[in-house]
Parts: sequence; C-alpha cells; structure tokens
Amino acid sequence: MPTRATDARRAAVLGKPIAHSLSPVLHRAAYDALGLTEWSYDRFEVDEAALPGFLETVGPQWAGLSLTMPLKRAVIPLLDEISETAASVDAVNTVVFTEDGRRLGDNTDIPGIVAALREHGIEQVDSAAILGAGATASSALGALARICTGEVVAYVRSEARAAEMRRWGERLDVEVRTADWSDAAKALDAPLVIATTPAGTTDALAAAVPERPAALFDVLYDPWPTELAARWSMFGGAVVSGLDLLVHQAVLQVEQMTGRSPAPLDAMRRAGGKALAER
Repeated sequence: MPTRATDARRAAVLGKPIAHSLSPVLHRAAYDALGLTEWSYDRFEVDEAALPGFLETVGPQWAGLSLTMPLKRAVIPLLDEISETAASVDAVNTVVFTEDGRRLGDNTDIPGIVAALREHGIEQVDSAAILGAGATASSALGALARICTGEVVAYVRSEARAAEMRRWGERLDVEVRTADWSDAAKALDAPLVIATTPAGTTDALAAAVPERPAALFDVLYDPWPTELAARWSMFGGAVVSGLDLLVHQAVLQVEQMTGRSPAPLDAMRRAGGKALAER
C-alpha cells in the first residue's frame, strides 16, 4: 500500500447518525503527524440500505473505512475476508482496501479496549461486570476474554438480552452470568466495571459508588465525565473513558490503513480532547 506523503489516498467513517463522530479529528491528526499531506478523511451518513451502493463507488484511491452503528454487522456479507477478532463477535469496525481490490474487515474495538485498560495499569482481573448488552457489550466481552480469568456478570433489562449475552459468553469462552438491571448497583463492587449504555443510563447508579471503588471503563466520551465516572473519580477509583477507547481503536485503524506504525497516539489524543473541549 502506498504511504508516501505525495500519494493521495482517501478514508472515511460511515454510520447513521455520524455528525458527532470524532474519527475525522483523530485520523487527520495522525495524517498530519505522519506527514501524509495528501491523505484525506471524511464522514458520510450511510445506513444499512445504502452501504452496498457506497462500497461500489469506492475506487483505487481509497485506503479504508471506519464503521460505526448500524453498519458493524451489515458490512460483513459485503467483505472478502474478516479477521478472527471480528468474527468472534460478528462486528467489523474497520475495512481496509488492498491494492488488488479486496475488502478486508477487522475489529479494532476489542484490542482497543485491552490497550486502553493496559494504559491505566489494568492488565488482568479475576472478575468483571458489564452494564448493558448492546453491540459494544459484545466487544467488551471479547476484550474480557483476553484479560478476565473468572466470571463476568452482565446487567441487562430483558431476558432476550440476557440470553444473547450468555450466547456471546459461550462463543468467546467467557463465564457469563446475567442479572436484572434493577440490581445494577451490585455491579459497582466488581474489580472492573464496563459501562456500555447510552448517555444518562447509569446516572442513577452514581449514588451507589462504593467508598473504595476499583476500576470503571465508561465507553461514553460526550458528555464527559458521566455522573457515574465523576463520582467514581471523586472516590479515588481508576476511570477509563470512551475517549481512551476511541483513540486506541483509531490508532490501530490508522496503522492498518496507512501501513505506518506506530501511529501517533499522543497527537491523536490531544486532537480528540481539544475537539471535545470546544463542543
């Protein structure tokens, strides 16, 4: 793959909604730091129905795509190959186009979660709790399959979601027990809590943060901090933010799309933090 500064290449993030995405800020900061002056990174609002048509318009100047909801599973039948990591959770957030026109899918969310936790000194836990059961929760389980040696308790709102999380656990060889959302305050005593729910969902749990909390990974980054994360920090617990995840998964995307390694993590984080502060 060409990676000289004079090679004009394109990349973009797709999803719906997409206007809020920080991916253009992060990837453009990486291109600037790497001297890839002719590279561009855009955002396009694309849903499942429009995705096949968009992919047909992709020409040889395209290096890759970042995908957000609702496209992470919809894209799989449209690809030539996906990585084992992506296959493990049926979710692709990264597409790389090869010189011979093949479409390769990967999931950088899982290693991104692991890297973000490691950066905060969390390399292994003997148990964990997950708040929520959506697409991000399955990636969280994929990450916990790499670092958790014991049980994961998933707090969910319906039996259908509970059954889905148990199926993911079996697939990923993770010991998963499910519990009703009404008992979610019990999750906060776990060595690692991963909150994967939409904004505002965990606000009511802030009052239940224990006096000596362990580690919280809240996948949200806007608004930040969440009420839960703010209370957690106030009590001295370790907090990993959604921006940490966003940056680490984007680092892996940049490396795959450009062929340059390592990607400029610090520059990307600064750019993301600055953009959030200006919102």
